[in-house]
Amino acid sequence: MKWLHLLPIGSVNHALLRDLGPALEEAFGVTCSTLPARLDPEPAFHGERQQYHSSEILRHMRSFLTPDSWRVLGVAEVDLYIPILTFVFGEAQVGGPCALISTYRLRQEFYGLPFDLEILQQRIIKEAVHELGHTVNLTHCDDYRCAMASSHAVEWIDLKESKLCTSCRRVARSKPSSLIL
Repeated sequence: MKWLHLLPIGSVNHALLRDLGPALEEAFGVTCSTLPARLDPEPAFHGERQQYHSSEILRHMRSFLTPDSWRVLGVAEVDLYIPILTFVFGEAQVGGPCALISTYRLRQEFYGLPFDLEILQQRIIKEAVHELGHTVNLTHCDDYRCAMASSHAVEWIDLKESKLCTSCRRVARSKPSSLIL
């Protein structure tokens, strides 16, 4: 049996990981577990930006793969970026085994609003499904409701559903990407 392993990146609220697992099990038809280890994000910190380079974190995540890993999803609470963008909600190795999301900009408090656990949980699930979709070779979808729709702001995430549209599910099943769906 292959597992979707959740990997805490730095200090992460374990309740968020616990709630994420069942949603991802339903979305991908794979058993999910949280790894007991955690990855320190500090080597990926870039002081000039006061952010963490997500691609660097992804590279370090590969060492957490095991023979029973289907995918490893890193969950961080730090601000992520890639050099060509101001920030990212997450990043994935397209067709690869690792994906990463951050709760940092998914939180209402980042935008000066009161904490809302339900909104945060919904956004985390949507972004996790999105990034894991990239690991099974899915590209961005034109259907704004699909989890694979591109999101450059939380308002776009809020419009999405937490699942793949029929078209993306069909494409994912047709690719030799070890998708379990």
